[in-house]
Amino acid sequence: MSRATPAEHVAQNAFTVHARGRGFSEITDKVAELVAASGVHTGMANVFTAHTSCSLLISENADPAVRADLERWFARAVPDGDPLFQHDAEGPDDMPAHVRSILTGVSLTIPVHGGKLLLGTWQGIYLWEHRKDPHQRKVTVTVFGH
Repeated sequence: MSRATPAEHVAQNAFTVHARGRGFSEITDKVAELVAASGVHTGMANVFTAHTSCSLLISENADPAVRADLERWFARAVPDGDPLFQHDAEGPDDMPAHVRSILTGVSLTIPVHGGKLLLGTWQGIYLWEHRKDPHQRKVTVTVFGH
């Protein structure tokens, strides 16, 4: 015997992040606002950026030293101007930005319950700009569920 389930609902919105250059922009509140407005009580939120020189991540949001440590680690692991890289059409931070983006990812999927993101107490959502110069980055949030 099949059981009736509530109709699935999908909502999609986008916003722009004005990244001031290499570093982190917290976007937790904006994503949470879009989730709350979606009408989805239980489901998933997909957060995506269609760029190859920035990434999205969930990180600790209480101590900014965590993000500074990440930045320093990546500077050592994937340094600007590394002679290994051929692709430098937009400068010495071009290919390192692509590598950093690939290693950290351009999308996140976060559970939604009670119309809210199910993030841990110390978790925040960040857009991580990997280029030195300022950029405007589009972030799309798709929320689906019941």
